[in-house]
Amino acid sequence: MSFITPLLSVDHLKVYFPVLGGIFRRQIGEVKAVDDVSFTVQKGQTVGLVGESGSGKTTIGRAIIRLVEPTAGSILYEGREISRLDPGAFRPYRKKIQIIFQDPYNSLNPRLSIFEIIGEALEIHFPAMSRGDRRARVAELLDKVGLKRDHLDRYPHEFSGGQRQRIGIARALAVDPAFIVCDEPVSALDVSVQAQIVNLLQDLQEELGLTYLFIAHDLAVVEHISDFVLVMTNGKIVEAAPAEAIYENPQHEYTRKLLSAVPKL
Repeated sequence: MSFITPLLSVDHLKVYFPVLGGIFRRQIGEVKAVDDVSFTVQKGQTVGLVGESGSGKTTIGRAIIRLVEPTAGSILYEGREISRLDPGAFRPYRKKIQIIFQDPYNSLNPRLSIFEIIGEALEIHFPAMSRGDRRARVAELLDKVGLKRDHLDRYPHEFSGGQRQRIGIARALAVDPAFIVCDEPVSALDVSVQAQIVNLLQDLQEELGLTYLFIAHDLAVVEHISDFVLVMTNGKIVEAAPAEAIYENPQHEYTRKLLSAVPKL
């Protein structure tokens, strides 16, 4: 029997944050944001990570891309441990692993043009690329996410929330990643726009062979994009199953609670 190495493996991951108190601000406790979590993501798969606010799901996404440092455990990408690499050694993985942030209003620098926002990663990772080539690449990315090429020199305040999230997606795609952490990418958008963004993500996945960790608090959104679903509460995964099984026969009481909160049409 052949064994296929997962694209991403999270093994016994713990992320604890100190609680400080007293006049000397000494540590008096800790918050266990992620408490012994393990899962894998296969290439080309979408794994949905679902839970209420404060469950620890966003912390997992941020640990994968090294915005927070793990307390214990390991994160393997293509079989290599990446959670303990120094910044220089981790840099090549920043091209392979990208993130789409939750808030399309605060995740884009209002002082930069769309060309500068999307082109910044190209300038960092491909320093030999000319400005003209960067503009051509950014224009191509805008086409891909359903925006116009003449939006290049506009600024974030000139766009709607849905358009800003498309800009965030284009920024994530700029360096040709293989794996994208989608950190609640539609939760700040109108319901009518949410479906458009989810459909765009699915189309891009099919076209570019992307792999997603799709973080959300809404099981209804996750249902339409995920192959496999992880349900999380209080820093732990309480249920893990193929998407169809989660919706047809949830095993854990917390999963049933989340499903009961989904509006029925």
